[in-house]
Amino acid sequence: MLFENILLALESLRVNKLRSFLTMLGIIIGIGSVISIMTVGDAMTRSVEDAMSGLGGNTITVSLVQKKENKDISGKGAVFGQEPRAASVREEDQFTLDMIRSLCEKYPDQIRTISASEPVGSGSGSVEGNSANISLTGVSAGYFIANKLDVVNGSYLSAAELEDGGNSAMVSDRFAKKLYGSGENALGKTVDLSVGSQNVPVSIVGVYHYKTDTMAASMMDSEDTATEVYIPLKLAKSYTHTEKYSTFSIVTRNGVDSEAFAGTAERFLSSYYRTNQNFEPSCFSMASIIDQMSSVMSTVTLAITAIAAIALVVGGIGVMNIMLVSITERTREIGTRKALGATNGSIRMQFIVEAIIICLVGGGIGILLGMALGVSMTSYLHYTTFPSLFSILLSLGFSMAVGVFFGYYPANKAAKMNPIEALRYE
Repeated sequence: MLFENILLALESLRVNKLRSFLTMLGIIIGIGSVISIMTVGDAMTRSVEDAMSGLGGNTITVSLVQKKENKDISGKGAVFGQEPRAASVREEDQFTLDMIRSLCEKYPDQIRTISASEPVGSGSGSVEGNSANISLTGVSAGYFIANKLDVVNGSYLSAAELEDGGNSAMVSDRFAKKLYGSGENALGKTVDLSVGSQNVPVSIVGVYHYKTDTMAASMMDSEDTATEVYIPLKLAKSYTHTEKYSTFSIVTRNGVDSEAFAGTAERFLSSYYRTNQNFEPSCFSMASIIDQMSSVMSTVTLAITAIAAIALVVGGIGVMNIMLVSITERTREIGTRKALGATNGSIRMQFIVEAIIICLVGGGIGILLGMALGVSMTSYLHYTTFPSLFSILLSLGFSMAVGVFFGYYPANKAAKMNPIEALRYE
């Protein structure tokens, strides 16, 4: 019986091709929108997770934040007090090398290494008329562990180079290609970097693979985009004339709960800032940020998907409308079937199946359209992603639900027709 109803529904679609397509259009647009939005949302979530994970899930960032004023709370819970004072971080407020060493000595089983950096400034490097924009940064040995740079030629800055503060440097493959044609040709070359009013001569010992961190960054990426040039931290400090650190990162050992240790490190460093009236240390782990960002991206994707699903409701109303028209046109057919012994249940089932078939065919077309749009959009964003099986099954299930929900009323109306009046209908 079910198979016969399916054949009848398909025949009805074949006979009324244009009308059936227009009826399905709302379902096609709705399902296509849902699939493409979920695909792009998955791609964006993965790109954010990958970008943040590239910074290290076991990395804790330490920085200075302004202290809050002490506030009195009344019995009714009202808060009295001034807003935090606006103050700029001075060098005397920053972390000293002794503080960082004491932290490492206190927790040697938890801390793998310390990553510190010192931005020198933006500028450019030029060789024989070719130039490339750069951002010059001094780094410690732990920086390469924390940031996981992919070396394509040469090597990282050695421990001896970092300790001595020599003029060795790591450049991006994009920088090397623009100035020397390839990373291999760049190795061992000396280039003068113009950074602000300073001239910084460096010798290239390594070339790393430059990659954009997020899809948004990749969209704005161009040949003129500045890439990082890394030099020893000691050399960078000689140009910036500073000895302290406004921020640094802790790379924890494998198996250490970075979120829990962030609190431990913050409490330890706070002991140095008890007398500082303006600032206190703040530690947060990348693992917690990754979880928060994933949660936010999933929520945003779900909200936009829910809005797109409104088109399915509109499509369902279209299905109900065309089913009512179809029932009116087939009134005599319904009367004949009832006169030959068809039950109300069989009549109801016939039209519900027809509504489901319309929604399933429309849903199938919508899924193909959504997959094509989703893949093309994520490819354009340089993060090709295919729709998940869950989103496809969810869309098919929703199509069936729309067919049942919006097809039941017309089907029930057909089932309740009086066979005598139906046969006399003109």
